[in-house]
Parts: sequence; C-alpha cells; structure tokens
Amino acid sequence: MVQIKVFDTTLRDGEQSPGVNLNQLEKLEIAKQLERFGVDIMEAGFPASSKGDFEAVRTIARTIKNTSVTGLARATKSDIDIAWEALKDAAEPRLHIFLATSPIHMTYKLKKTPEEVIQTAVSMVSYAKQKFTHVEWSAEDASRSDLDFLCTIIEKVIDAGATVINLPDTVGYTTPDDYGQMFRYVRKNVPNIDRVSLSAHCHDDLGMAVSNTIAAIENGATQIEGTINGIGERAGNAAIEEVAVALKIRNDKYDYQTNLVLKEIKRTSDLVSKFTGMMVPPNKAVVGRNAFAHESGIHQDGVLKEASTYEIITPEMVGIKSNNLVLGKHSGRHAFKDKVQQLGYDLSEMKLKEAFEAFKLLTDRKKEVTDDDLFTILIDLQTDSVDVPKYALKAFQVQYGSSNIPTATVALTTPEGIRVETAGTGQGSVEAIYNTLEALIQEEIHLTDYHISSIGGGRDALAEAHVKLNVNGNPVSGRGAAQDVLEASANAFLNAVNRMLIQESRVKRETAHI
Repeated sequence: MVQIKVFDTTLRDGEQSPGVNLNQLEKLEIAKQLERFGVDIMEAGFPASSKGDFEAVRTIARTIKNTSVTGLARATKSDIDIAWEALKDAAEPRLHIFLATSPIHMTYKLKKTPEEVIQTAVSMVSYAKQKFTHVEWSAEDASRSDLDFLCTIIEKVIDAGATVINLPDTVGYTTPDDYGQMFRYVRKNVPNIDRVSLSAHCHDDLGMAVSNTIAAIENGATQIEGTINGIGERAGNAAIEEVAVALKIRNDKYDYQTNLVLKEIKRTSDLVSKFTGMMVPPNKAVVGRNAFAHESGIHQDGVLKEASTYEIITPEMVGIKSNNLVLGKHSGRHAFKDKVQQLGYDLSEMKLKEAFEAFKLLTDRKKEVTDDDLFTILIDLQTDSVDVPKYALKAFQVQYGSSNIPTATVALTTPEGIRVETAGTGQGSVEAIYNTLEALIQEEIHLTDYHISSIGGGRDALAEAHVKLNVNGNPVSGRGAAQDVLEASANAFLNAVNRMLIQESRVKRETAHI
C-alpha cells in the first residue's frame, strides 16, 4: 500500500478560526496528543506573527520528538530567520513557506509580476535551504492558478531546494475532478517532480475538502494536510479524521494507508473541541455524537441483530467506548493514578495530588465518574498552572422566580488579593451573574458568544460552558465546568478574563526585555 504522510495544521490554520485563541499550554497539550495520534508532521504555528506564537512553536519543537515540527513563514528572510530560531531545537525541524501564484493574488495582493513572484520564491527557498533540511513550498491559491505558470515556478523552486510542493485549494473553490487533474498535469509537466513529495491542502468552503483531498491522493499526492474536526478559517479545512477513516474503511478502493492511530481519534477530537470552544456538530462524520446513534426502529433492529447492517465504522475503531464508567467515591489514589496514565497524562506528584482531590470532590456529588469527567478535570489542571495573579470566584447566589427579577450576588478575590462583593440583576440567571461579574471586574468586557452543554449523560452530568468575550478590546475565549450550569457559566466568564490577564502579563514581560 502507498504510504500517505499526514501534515496536521490544527495549531496554525485551525487556530485561525474566528474566536479561537489558544494559550501556550493548551497548544502544547494538543501537540502532545497529535504526537500520540501519529501525525507525521505538525504545523505548530506562525512564529513571525507574534512573540506568543514564537514561544509556543519553540516550546513544542523542544518537546515533541516523534513527530516532525514545522512552522509557517512568508517568503521573506525575516520570517525564515524567526522560524529557524523557533524550530532549530526540534528533532526534525522543517519550514513551510508560502507565496501566492494565482493571477488575482499576484495582481491585487502581492502587486508583483509573474517573473517577480518566481524570483522571490526561488530566492527564499534557496535561503531557507541553508538552514532547514526540509523545506515545503506552497503555491497559495494553486487551484486558481495558470497551470503552465504553476509548472514553471514549481520546477524552479525544486531546483532551489524544496523537498515538498504543496498545491492548496486556498479558498475551497475547486472540485475533485479539477483538483485531481491539476495534480496529474503537474506530475506530467514538471520534469524534476520526482525529487519532491506532492501535498494537498484543501478548504471546505463548498463542502468538498475531504473529497478533494482524496482526489489528490488518487492522482499522486503522498502528503495530505488538514485539521482535527475540520476547523480552520471560514468553513474550515479537510478533517483529518474523516480522510483517515475513509482510507481505512474503503481500502478495497483506496490502496493507501497512514501512520495514524485511529483509536486516538475521539480523544484528539474532544481535546481540540474543549480547548478551542468549537463544539463538534452532533451529525459530524466519524466523531459526532450521533455518528453511532440509531433512532429509526428499522435501524435499531438491524444493528441489534448485526452491527454492520447500519454501522460501517465501529465505535471502538475511533476510540469511543460503549461503557466508560471507571471510578467512584471508594476508588483509591493508586487506581486513580493508573487511570490517569491510561488516559495518556503524565502528572507530577503535586499535580496528581491536585487532580485526585478534584476527583474526590466530584465523587461526593456525582455517583458515577466517567472518562469524560476525568478528562475535563485533567485538561483544566494541565492548562491552569500559569503563575499570574487572577480573579477567583469565592461565592455566588442567584435568586430567581417566574414573577421576580433574577438577582445575583457574587464575591470575588481580585488579582491584588482583595475580596470584593456586589449584586446585580438581569433578564435571566446567567445574565444576572455576568452583569454582576462585569461590575466587579476592572477590565472593559463585552460578551460576544455563550453556549453550554453537558459532559456525558444523566441528571448529575457535569455542565460545560464556553464563552467568547472582548476584554479591553481583545477577543478571548473561556470555558468552565461544574455540576451546576450557573457555576459553570461563571467559571467560563472568569476563565476568559484570566486568560486575557495572562496574555497581558506576557506582553509586559516581553516589552520589558526589549
């Protein structure tokens, strides 16, 4: 079978989704999970875009050992130099350079002639090759480029040292037939094409990203690019998990394979969803909560008699367990530690103690603790260890009745360690809490999005809230979990504000160093 490399860009293209704002620890946790998932290459970020992204890429490059780490760079020496500083300590550093090749981009965005674009591409690939062994060059908006011009520039950047040529459908415009034909044309008309790998990077604006990606594979692409859950700019990218499972299930038609560990799909999907605040639609292929649900009586009867009648993918294949009840209030520290390790977490003794205490508090209120519950405890613990003074919720109370105005009383400690308390009203309980929190917090805050969901099932299920705020004019997201939906909502609000405080603290430190 032909081996297909998987290039994951969740941490770069995926983070460019509107409203997504991952901090360094969250990016590192996702990177570790992508390594467990078995991606061949992960694009950790765009080092030149900000100091924060530079630090995140450098931390990931120094941590990840079994997956090649890359970073994005524009076709400029400064971007390449910054990327090298971020990536030079990686086990297998590589660079991803992009430059537009379509007439519309060259004319209106680059304001360069085709000859100038070729000169820039060749010069920058040559420069990058002096530092990086592996250099991927992307022809931005390749699917709307002139094919003969595309072949000319590809031939020259290969001679300049490129090792991978990426032909992205940047705006999600192409169709499977056209995209496949582009790969065939390039393979036929670029004389030195055998010296590189061809890569496909598809966006989902017309809902064809996965189909286009598979069409590229069928026509000579040996690397695919995408994101977990298909997140990304606008309508998103090709969903890696969908491509991987399609190749596996239809191996009678597709003679291709990847190095992905398919049983890690669900956990990877859940982690990305929680950190980004982008909920997975229930009907999402492979990982949606309805993917293995059957409501039709005919379907239920068939599945009970033989699962393959209506299930072409088994839940176990992608890491979904039919019964994941694992621990209860009588479970000891040793059993808890074993379960934490099974879930893929390596905690210090101090962090393990904190996690066990949080688990015990949960078992006092919740009869059955599931993997999903533990997962929530662990990811919150892993990503809430930044030593920056924050707001902390000390107490709250809400008075609500069908004929009364909802009123919330909230007590906080400020980053300065001062306890403050006040009351406020709203049209509903959550609004009353949020109005009261705004009154207590010094920052200027505007709520732009709010949603809440349950973790698992049952009346004692944990609630998980996600919010998007503008804090001091900057967009930031937050999440919070608790058995009470109002407490989860308050936690999410404060989490977002505290994330902004952490970012502002980092910027101040960077400015001080300068």
